[in-house]
Amino acid sequence: MSTNQQAYAAAHYSPLAENYVTSLDHSVGEDLDQIETILREGGAARVLDLGCGGGHVSYRAAAHAGEVVACDVTASMLEAVARTAAERGLANIHVQQAAAESLPFDDASFDFVLCRFTAHHWRDLEAGLREARRVLKDCGRAVFIDVVAPSERVLDTHLQAIELLRDFSHVRNYSVAEWVAALSRSGFAVDQISARKMRMTFPVWIARARTAPDIAAAIRSLQSAAPDFVRRYFAIAEEGDFDLDSATFLTRRSA
Repeated sequence: MSTNQQAYAAAHYSPLAENYVTSLDHSVGEDLDQIETILREGGAARVLDLGCGGGHVSYRAAAHAGEVVACDVTASMLEAVARTAAERGLANIHVQQAAAESLPFDDASFDFVLCRFTAHHWRDLEAGLREARRVLKDCGRAVFIDVVAPSERVLDTHLQAIELLRDFSHVRNYSVAEWVAALSRSGFAVDQISARKMRMTFPVWIARARTAPDIAAAIRSLQSAAPDFVRRYFAIAEEGDFDLDSATFLTRRSA
């Protein structure tokens, strides 16, 4: 059963599905290229796209797997992914509605678990990670990708504030150290971490989430009033464009 947070996130994203299917920020990136390389080299038979959103991981994975299961808590996202997969002739993509913290799959049933830009919405990060480990085969690999928070508290606070204002279903962007610790406690060994910068175009970033004009103005006010070192760190431009940090964690089940 969904918790209040999961139900809220599903309701929030229900009208936004097409925005994420067509999002250029989500449909391209070196992280997607890296996923495709890992799958090509790994010979995946069955892949779980955990928190699939607009399905961009699934579309990339389909050419390198026997089956891809696109899983998300939001039904309209899954409808959009199923429709887009059919339009692209990707018959090996199937959809499943579920929250990350409670997956309806057997133990050790996937060769790869892939999770991109969704964990910051989870009610319980480590519960979701434990579920990901449970459904992963002993010899399987898991890739987790998300926006990561700076370790310095002032920078972290700024990031969490603008993220929450833009999207009220936001829970937290975790730091790299927090991710590594959570993965370790959840039974994963981290083999590689790839850090990247992502440039956000403010009007596009706001429009994708359908952020209300007064809330968008509040975000711009926070940006404008931020200390110089915060503005420099996030490379905040006069028009509001800014940088986000992301990280890709390539993992396997630990002993």
